[in-house]
Amino acid sequence: MQVPLKITMRHMAQSEALEAAIRSKATKLEEFHPNVTGCNVAIEEEGRHQQQGRTFNVRLVVRVPEREVVVTRDHHEDPYVALRDAFDTAKRQLDEYDSVQRRQVKAHS
Repeated sequence: MQVPLKITMRHMAQSEALEAAIRSKATKLEEFHPNVTGCNVAIEEEGRHQQQGRTFNVRLVVRVPEREVVVTRDHHEDPYVALRDAFDTAKRQLDEYDSVQRRQVKAHS
């Protein structure tokens, strides 16, 4: 990555384990798509609901040349699941972007 990974945690305590998981997933994403130039991850604990518990929101912004992939995922009670889902979605979107770049997608007339 040309720009270092930026991790932001809002309304929650700083977690070394969560930060390590983010760095691991960002490294794997960079190995999958070597043209990644930057990655920002923001995790926010939204309100604590009496019946639903804690809700986590993950916002992931991945930059590649000529494109910016933005993914937002919400999950109840587990930030790791929201993080996994966000990175999986970003990987799928980058794969689709590569297919279009290689012109493997059929163009409609």
